[in-house]
Amino acid sequence: METRAIPCTLMRGGTSRGPFFLASDLPSDVAARDAALISAMGAGHELQVDGLGGGNPLTSKVAIVSRSSRLDCDVDYLFAQVKVAERVVDTSPNCGNMLSAVAPFAIEHGLIHAETGTTRVRIFNVNTGKRIEVVVQTPNGRVTYDGDCHIDGVPGSAAPVQLTFLDAAGAKTGKLLPSGQAIDFIDGIACTLIDAATPLMLVKASDLGKTGHEAPAALDADRDFMARLEALRLEAGRRMGLGDVRHLVLPKPVLLAPPAQGGTLAARYFMPHSAHKALAVTGAVGIAMAVATPGTVAHRLAPEVGIGSPIRIEHPSGSLDLTLAQRQPGAPVEASVLRTARKIFDGAVFIRLPKAAAEEVVLFAKSA
Repeated sequence: METRAIPCTLMRGGTSRGPFFLASDLPSDVAARDAALISAMGAGHELQVDGLGGGNPLTSKVAIVSRSSRLDCDVDYLFAQVKVAERVVDTSPNCGNMLSAVAPFAIEHGLIHAETGTTRVRIFNVNTGKRIEVVVQTPNGRVTYDGDCHIDGVPGSAAPVQLTFLDAAGAKTGKLLPSGQAIDFIDGIACTLIDAATPLMLVKASDLGKTGHEAPAALDADRDFMARLEALRLEAGRRMGLGDVRHLVLPKPVLLAPPAQGGTLAARYFMPHSAHKALAVTGAVGIAMAVATPGTVAHRLAPEVGIGSPIRIEHPSGSLDLTLAQRQPGAPVEASVLRTARKIFDGAVFIRLPKAAAEEVVLFAKSA
C-alpha cells in the first residue's frame, strides 16, 4: 500500500455532507478512482473511523466536478454514493442535496466567473444526463455562505441556493412512468413507479401497516417491514427496466401519507436500506412530479395540487417546499427548490492505495 495526498474540500450541501473533488485531481481510471474514494471515506467499517465518512449514508457522499464541454452547461457534476459498511461506490443515483454545494465549489475553484450579486451556474449531472440551473449568492463577486435562509434538517441559517431541475422526467429510464402505468400492483400493493430526478417506488404507508409519520429509527428497527419493502423494491426495479437492483441504491422506496402539519403530504424516504432523517431533494422532486400526475399514489393523496401550486412535503426533520412550473404550454415541467450549503474545510485528504492504483494518482497529486 502507498499513501497519496489529494486536494479536496469538505462541504455540506443541503442535508448531506461529503468531500468535493476536481475531476482532474482524481484518477481517470474508474477502478482506481473508486479505490481512492473508498480510502478517503473509510468505507468498509460501520463508523468509517479510518476516513472522512460519518458512519451514515448522508455523510458518505462524494461530488466530482469539472468544467463542462457542453455548450448548454458550465460544469459537470458526478455524484458518488460510497457505501458505509461495504467497500462499494455507486454512481447510479444523483444527489440534489450535494448538488447545492456544486456551484459554490466550482466558483471558488475558478471553473466559473462570479458575477456581482448573484451568479447563475448551469450544471450537467453526469449520473442522469439532466441539467440543473443553480443561483448562488455572490455579493461583491465572491461566494457567501452566510444568510438568513433556514432549511429543516440543518441547524442555523445560511445563504439561499436555488436549484431548478429543468427536465427531471426520465432521469434514468427515459420515461416519467417507466412501466407505462400510474399504478402497478406488486404483491397486492398499489405502487407508483416514477422516474423524475431519480427513480422512486411510491407506496401509501397504510398499505404496509405504517402511518407514514414514524421516526426513521423505528422504521429501520422493524426488520420484517424492511424485508418486505426491499422485496417490493427489487420487483419495482425490474419493472422499471433497471434489472437486478440488489446491489444498486435505485429505485428508492418512499412511504406517503396524509400530512400532519398542514403540508401537501408526508413522506418517509429510504436510501434504500435505511430511512432518511430528512428528505432527499431528488426524492422530493420525484414526489412532487407524482403529485401532479393523475392516478398516482401521490396524486390520490393530494388530488387538488398540480403544476403551479406550492408543494410542501413533510419529513422527519420538518418539511421541504417545492414549486413546479412550465415556461410555456407543452414545455418540460421544471421543479425548483431552495437549499443552503457551507464550506467546512479545504485541504488534502490522505489515501492509501495498492501500488498499481497509487501510480496513477501520483500523476495528479504530490506524494504525502
